[in-house]
Amino acid sequence: MKTLKTLYENIGLPRLIIALFFILLIVASIMLGFSPAALFSDVVRRWLMYGTLVLAMVPGIQSGIGLNFGISLGISSGLLGAVLAMEFAFVQDWNALYGAGSPWMTLGLALLLGVIFAAIVGTLYGMLLNRVKGSEMTVSTYVGFSIIAFMNIVWLSLSFKNGELSWPLQGQGLRNTASLSGSFGGLLSNPDVVQSTQPEWLHWLAFKVGDFTVPLGLILVFGFLCFLVWLFFRSKMGIAMSGAGENQLFTTSSGINVDRKRIQGTAISTVLGAVGIILYAQTYGFLQLYNAPLMMGFASVASILIGGATIRRAKISHVLIGTLLFQGILVTALPVVNEVVEIGTLPEVLRIIISNGIILYALSKTKGENQ
Repeated sequence: MKTLKTLYENIGLPRLIIALFFILLIVASIMLGFSPAALFSDVVRRWLMYGTLVLAMVPGIQSGIGLNFGISLGISSGLLGAVLAMEFAFVQDWNALYGAGSPWMTLGLALLLGVIFAAIVGTLYGMLLNRVKGSEMTVSTYVGFSIIAFMNIVWLSLSFKNGELSWPLQGQGLRNTASLSGSFGGLLSNPDVVQSTQPEWLHWLAFKVGDFTVPLGLILVFGFLCFLVWLFFRSKMGIAMSGAGENQLFTTSSGINVDRKRIQGTAISTVLGAVGIILYAQTYGFLQLYNAPLMMGFASVASILIGGATIRRAKISHVLIGTLLFQGILVTALPVVNEVVEIGTLPEVLRIIISNGIILYALSKTKGENQ
């Protein structure tokens, strides 16, 4: 009985309710006649799509800046790197020069540019947060919304030759949604793309087993990123960063520069955000610009909180569990409810209820503590 009570206290009532609701939706889906393989395939796909964006929360929390609502800085950096890479590939006509290899070169260039941009703005962002200690959450929320507004101006100002990006006959400004079908869309996750465009020795990257799609390439990339973050926080630098987030006074007395560790954690978080949005886009098959990424920071925060993280502590397991529950509910709820009641906006409603509810619950548990 004591063991069950301890387990209940460790899991927490909100996560227990969410987990049970997810299981209930799965059972209901199967009872309504939906293919379990196809359903789980969609859940895994969404889990991996958002996984790296949620993983980006870990360095920020561990370094002491708390819940990084400013992840939009990294997302915007990744999107900028992606559109520049696509434009460069189009102007240089990489398809003619490199054939099937060109999507990989575009993806690699997008990641490289996105990481460079994110590292720069993430460092500056970390310096800003050091000047507003105690108000990081407020400032990061403002920065997250502001960068999206600023990037709207950037997207409207760019003049590209690539027809997938630019508005036809307008001459200036980028589309709201740009297709990646002729670029790096689906390279790590879509069996149809992999089988039709890539050499046979790469067909293992994505394949089907019955109705279940195995995005092995995306699984390996996400797993590798999780391993790198896990390994980093067991290194000397990572342990010092975690110490700075847990007890600044003790860490400072040990000769560690707390402000520097906070900047490093913020920069790493921003870089992971840039990588995450590019992996998200290649899985989704489209780049979504303008206001589309506006609430991704809230979804990422909600996911890691559902997984068991706090504003001071986060682990890889919190990322995996939280993202699975958050995205799993959104994936399974829509077909179930559509079968019973025609409500096409349910996923958006659930997203708002879950994210805001979990964030509010987590903040209520801080009991007014200063970050």
